[in-house]
Amino acid sequence: MAETVGDYILQRLRDWHVDQVFGYPGDGINGIVAAFGKAGNRPRFVQSRHEEMSAFQAVGYAKFSDSPGVCLATSGPGAVHLLNGLYDAKLDHVPVVAIVGQTARTARGGSYQQEVDLQALVKDVASEYSVEVTVAEQLPNALDRAFRTAIARSAPTAVIIPNDVQEEAYQPPKHEFKYVPSSRPGLASPVLTPPPGEIERAAEVLNAGQKVAILIGQGARHATAEVRQVAELTGAGVAKALLGKDVLADDLPYVTGSIGLLGTRPSYELMRDCDTLLIIGSNFPYSQFLPEYGKARAVQIDVDGTRIGMRYPTEVNLVGDSHATLRALLPLLRRKDDRSWRDKIEKDVVAWWRTMEHQAMVTADPINPMRIVHELSLRAPDNLIVTADSGSSTNWYARNLRMRGRMRGSLSGTLATMGAGVPYAIGAKFAHPDRPVVALVGDGAMQMNGLAELITIARYQDLWPDRRCVVCVFHNNDLNQVTWELRAMGGAPKFEESQTLPDVNYAAFAASLGLLALNVDTPDDLGPAWDQALGADRPTVLDVRCDAEIPPIPPHATAEQLKSVTEAILKGDPKGARMAYEGIKTKLAELLP
Repeated sequence: MAETVGDYILQRLRDWHVDQVFGYPGDGINGIVAAFGKAGNRPRFVQSRHEEMSAFQAVGYAKFSDSPGVCLATSGPGAVHLLNGLYDAKLDHVPVVAIVGQTARTARGGSYQQEVDLQALVKDVASEYSVEVTVAEQLPNALDRAFRTAIARSAPTAVIIPNDVQEEAYQPPKHEFKYVPSSRPGLASPVLTPPPGEIERAAEVLNAGQKVAILIGQGARHATAEVRQVAELTGAGVAKALLGKDVLADDLPYVTGSIGLLGTRPSYELMRDCDTLLIIGSNFPYSQFLPEYGKARAVQIDVDGTRIGMRYPTEVNLVGDSHATLRALLPLLRRKDDRSWRDKIEKDVVAWWRTMEHQAMVTADPINPMRIVHELSLRAPDNLIVTADSGSSTNWYARNLRMRGRMRGSLSGTLATMGAGVPYAIGAKFAHPDRPVVALVGDGAMQMNGLAELITIARYQDLWPDRRCVVCVFHNNDLNQVTWELRAMGGAPKFEESQTLPDVNYAAFAASLGLLALNVDTPDDLGPAWDQALGADRPTVLDVRCDAEIPPIPPHATAEQLKSVTEAILKGDPKGARMAYEGIKTKLAELLP
């Protein structure tokens, strides 16, 4: 039997060491789906419940494997459904290759069923590279370039293939005019180092500083040893952008934790009081949480020159790989003998973690949501992977979870889309089937799509040597983050019709799938429930009923925010008085522990 284009696609994916493709079938990709059957399901076709989830799973896989994620969707609505996950990849700089079916060439332009202008559709989200393959001879170069671009640019790319092309016999490109060949799959990442003169300038700035602060993002992940050495020499504290939360362990005494609206007080004060700032591999957008303009001299290191010098008026910009650049910088740094700045930072960090424990133990009705993550943090295995969704639960992931050992964690950082937590966890399990995974998910995101993806977890759990995949639901029947934003940023009371969620028994649904299902209604049951879930021999859903009126008050809440909350209460917020009471209790646990 002649090799079809669909057959060749799968062979090329295997050549790129792709072990699974996250997708959903449809007649627009029948030629590729048939090829999976002929190839003995190699690579494995992982069926989600919705194409958007396939894209999120590919993003989660890419984030935790450091390899491109691959997703597959049919023409028309299938391709449209991929968009949110692909935008998540674009904004968080993650390599994902999307393979998308298209209406047959013979019907194009005829308003045929499911005919969508896919090139226009993906033009922005796959702006680094997208192509429509209309003849078989295009394929090797198109597919290889999609992978190479995704890897080199840390971005999503798209390959569009009409369904009639998929079923044709494969023909390689000819050695003739107007044909484009390709080379064998593979790409060696370049190691970029800035010019020596610029590194010397950066060293001069850092050596001159008395109060050095370091901000790291996900771009510093492969330079952890060098970051630690720089922090030791300069006596700096290290704050972490949310996507860089897992880059350095929180048991290092000078790591101040997350920065920003979801950040910690030590990180806020580190940036407020420093006189020198070193930014490594971060595109943290909220400049109001960085030092005041002109107060600190700044150096930035980033592998992408287009993202450098755009968040703070940096004095020296080093375009280069963080690992190689820091290795070149280290010999030029002088150790600071005055450790008073470092001593203050370390005392602030100790006090902050004590505060976090006190706040987590503040009584609530029925369970304080901070305590959910606090109890997990006490028990987290050193090889745990944590995914977080978007919502009020993200606050507790950012502040209360202490990273240590080989722990990893991520979320939809820049797009901040709801619904990524559970599919991220699935992608993480395929990236590391021998490691436990926990997804921290609000009940809004769970109702949006997390419930359906429990079916996917149940289906594929037998493929994972370590079956522990825990989905923890923050069950408060409220779209809590938006409720808080209405109160704190708009001075508006909670609008019940938009904010209140239907009550759902998430554990009961999990039990119907054969998963371990645990309902948690009291604070005393929370720790044992985590013990049971983390020791289970199968996936688990923790359905934790928590208090919606525990406000995610930033440790650096502004007077304007407090004024807005007061206005919301005066305007008749249905739970405003109790929310204010709980907020006062929480704040007092910080100020008067």
